[in-house]
This record gives sequence, structure tokens and C-alpha cells, in this order.
Amino acid sequence: MDEPAEIGRRVQRLRGERGLTQRQLAQPDYTPAYVSTLEAGKVRPSETALRFLAGRLGISFEELATGRPAGLATALRLDLTDAQNTLATGTAREAARHFGRLLAEAERLDLTDERAEALLGLGECALESGALTEAAGHFGAAELLLSGEPLPRRARAVRGRAVVHLLAGELRYACYLLESAIDALNAGGLGDPEALVLLYTAVIGPYLDMGARTRAAQAAELALALAPQVGDPALVAGMHRQVARTFLAEGRTADADAALAKAQAVYGQLRLRKDLALCHWMRGYVRAQHGELDAAERELRCAREMLAARRAALYTAQVEVELADVLRRLGRHDEAVELVSGLLEPDAADGGVDAGAVHAGGAHRLLGLIAQERGEPEAAEEHYVRAMSLLERSGADGDLADVCRLLGDLLRRAGRTEAAMDAYRTGLGHRAAAPGTTTLGPAPASPHPAAVRAGGPETRPLPAPR
Repeated sequence: MDEPAEIGRRVQRLRGERGLTQRQLAQPDYTPAYVSTLEAGKVRPSETALRFLAGRLGISFEELATGRPAGLATALRLDLTDAQNTLATGTAREAARHFGRLLAEAERLDLTDERAEALLGLGECALESGALTEAAGHFGAAELLLSGEPLPRRARAVRGRAVVHLLAGELRYACYLLESAIDALNAGGLGDPEALVLLYTAVIGPYLDMGARTRAAQAAELALALAPQVGDPALVAGMHRQVARTFLAEGRTADADAALAKAQAVYGQLRLRKDLALCHWMRGYVRAQHGELDAAERELRCAREMLAARRAALYTAQVEVELADVLRRLGRHDEAVELVSGLLEPDAADGGVDAGAVHAGGAHRLLGLIAQERGEPEAAEEHYVRAMSLLERSGADGDLADVCRLLGDLLRRAGRTEAAMDAYRTGLGHRAAAPGTTTLGPAPASPHPAAVRAGGPETRPLPAPR
């Protein structure tokens, strides 16, 4: 509802256009003095009064209260749904054009909620295209627009900002954003189940990349406990896809495959092409862990083709690292090298964001392994050192420790014992603490027990720092 002065001017203008006196407009429920006071902007009219006056003036309550014709907001929300469908089934570029038009319309009509939805959609489009600076701007603008709203309403914007930092290799800050929001949701007692599942699901990836397996497993457990209260099937499917990663970290490959099958079925029904591609990627990883390399190659190639068709640059690059490793294990070294040759430096073209440090580090690690298998220890050492530099600045402690071990083993076999010891010490420095403790801040609080329905899995608090 507009401010009283604006509403008063609108009532006065409409009354004049219809040739009504203040008495004629006021009768039979109100007095001419009330209409005079209202038109002067000296009183904030109640909804009941505005509905009465709107009826007398022959317009809708919405138009009198806001100056906007009835149905515009509803039509815009329907168009936003169409844009979301375009993002799910078409290309990010096409969806971005759609969201951009809707953002301009929402701004013209001064519709805050619809502006925020359009900005969130533009953020998702930019994420998929790998334009991280642009994505951060859209998510930040949406969060600012919703700053006066309850935190559950802002959860998608927070999650979007965290994913931007995750893809940029800034894992610790991604965890900080998500943990802070989780704590704020749980601080007052009952948290919103959908917002909590969204945030717990989002924090699993950075936890695992940092080697914080205990925290990742408990975030997955808490998300699973809240899932029965979530009505959005795509959100639940995304949760299963991330939970599968925790199963893999625990060696429970059959459970991981079952979780991915659940997610894949939902994505197929909803025609969510990007998410379906990510499921093929994860299933390829599961097959590779089982030693089923031919099946892994098929799944990963399918994922790569689907993501490349959508111009999802960062996701495509990450799949290419996984696929190249499978090709290496199949003995097809030249194909593997060719596949990752364009990934060796992070893409800093997007406004200076150091995008892709984690998968660039993964590409150097892979080339180091190939160089070792080809009997080229000097080249292998160069790739391992470069991988360490990239992973250290990204905060991917688990991957960094693994590369330190590979480098230490290489140096030890070459008789360079002191250098090998230095590499091992560096790796131990990123593994010395129990997973998920001192590399992060205090663990986020668990939901209030009443937030989990009776009969759901028992929840335990996330581990506190030692």
C-alpha cells in the first residue's frame, strides 16, 4: 500500500474524473470530512475504507492502494514461472533475456518481490554461464531488496552468493555464509524446513572439498530429517544428489547410487536438464569408484555433452577433469591431456574473479599423474607444485593434502628425502585437525527438535571445535 499522501492524491484525482463530490463519494458509510482528511494525506486509510472507496470509484482495491491495475503482479509472477521453466529446459542465455525483461517490468511497476525473483533468476543464469561477478551482483541485489524480510525469504539469495564463492574457489567464505544463515534460522527456535534443507544441502559440497567429512555427513543427516516437510520435489532431489556425495566419502557407494537414482528420476520428470546432467556426472564418479571405467566414461560424456550444450562453462570444466581421470585410468593418456589442456589456469576474465581454481588444481594433479606414468618425474613435480599453489589459495584442504602426498612420494622415490618431508609436512598441516574443526569456525547449530517431525531420524549437533 502506498503512503497516505499518494493515496489521497489518487482518490482526489479519481473522484474529480468521475464528477463526484466528497459527500457523494463518502455516502453512506463515511463522512465528507473523512474523505477530505484522507485526500489531504492526513490519515492512513484502513483496508476496509479503501475497499469501500474503490467500489464507489469503480476500480479494484489493488489499483486504489498501489496505483497499479489489478492483475499485473499476478501476470508478472506467471511470466517469472515461465522464465524459470526456460532456465530448466532451455538455455541460460535465453532465460537471462526473459528474466531481464521481467526485471525491467517489475522495476517500472515497483514490485519488490517480483524484482527479487527476477534478480535470483538472473543470478542462476549467470552462475550456469560461469559469469561469477555478474551472479554475485544479482544475488547481492536480491538480498538487499529483501533485507526487511524474514531470513527464510532471503535464503535463496544467501545460497546463491555462497555458490558463487564456492565456484570461485573461496570455500571458507562459502561455508561462513551458509553456516551464519543456518545459525540465524535456528537461533529463534523453529527454522523454516525448506530454507534449512536448501542451506544444509548447499554446505555439503564445500565441507567435503575442505576435508570436513564429519560436518558434511551431519549436514546431510539433518537435511534428510527435514526432507519430509519439504514440498518442492526439485529441492528434495537436489538434497539427494548432495547427500550421495557424503555416502561416497564414507565408502557407501551402493547408497550413493540409490540416492542419485532418486534424484535422477525427479529431474527427468521435471525436465531439469542441468540437474539431470549433474546426476550423470555423479553417477559417472560412482562407476569410476567401482572400477567400472567404461560405464563411468559413458555417464561423464553424457554429462559433459548436456552441460556444454547449455554453455555451463564451470560445470563443464569440472566434468572434464573427472572424465580425463577416467581416460587416464583406461590408458588413454593423449586424450586425457587434450581434454584438460585448456583448464590449467583459472579463468580470471570475469571481473577479476579467480574462477575455477579448484578444477585447475585438479587438472594439474591429473597431468602430474600422467607424467609419472610416462616416466617424466620433472614434469610431474612441476604440475604437483602448481596444483598445490592453486588448491592452497582456494582452501580445498582435502585435495591439497592428497597432492602433497603425491609430491612427497615422488620426491622420496627420487632420493630427495628432505624435500619429500617438507611436502608431507605441508599435507599434514591440512590434515592435522579432525575433519571439520579448526579449519572452520564454530559448527552451526542443529534445528530445534520440534522442527523435525516425530518419527524422523534422530539429530545430533554438528561437531564443535576442539
